[in-house]
Amino acid sequence: MGLILASASPRRRELLEQAGLSFAVIPSRAEETAPAGLSQEEFVMELARQKAADVFAAHPGDVVIGADTLVFFHGKPLGKPTSAEEAAQMLRCLSGKVHTVSSGVCICAPGKTLCFAETTEVEFFPLTEEEIQAYIAAGEPMDKAGAYGIQGQGALFVRRISGDYYTVVGLPLARTVRALRSL
Repeated sequence: MGLILASASPRRRELLEQAGLSFAVIPSRAEETAPAGLSQEEFVMELARQKAADVFAAHPGDVVIGADTLVFFHGKPLGKPTSAEEAAQMLRCLSGKVHTVSSGVCICAPGKTLCFAETTEVEFFPLTEEEIQAYIAAGEPMDKAGAYGIQGQGALFVRRISGDYYTVVGLPLARTVRALRSL
């Protein structure tokens, strides 16, 4: 029985390597849609479940980890920006304010599925337009939910966090490893 990460995220890959796990990477091709009316934690868990189930269907003898991370501002999800202007709009919204980041994880194993979510509160310093434009010019925000990465230059925007740092990076690492051990 092998371990599979159902994600192309380099950050999730690095975190699992940091934990000393051996695993294969097989990105999910699931469409990732969630019904309306879910809480933010239910929302990210459902997306993580779809990713894990998609890969597990092709590898039913293995253990598959699916994960999804989204930034939420006033209860609304901020996905990955599709343009520089959208990234700037997201960063302006987050400037000087508190938002939450939720990461959902779903682990599918033979005879068992385990899903959970973690949420961390993040507060940004007020950002200048120059800071926002320089960050966008660096190219960092374009593949990240909420248009920033706390593990990169986006760390310079963060006044404080309350919760698990790795949830904001994209995978609540300690809880994920403990869940794997429980299987």
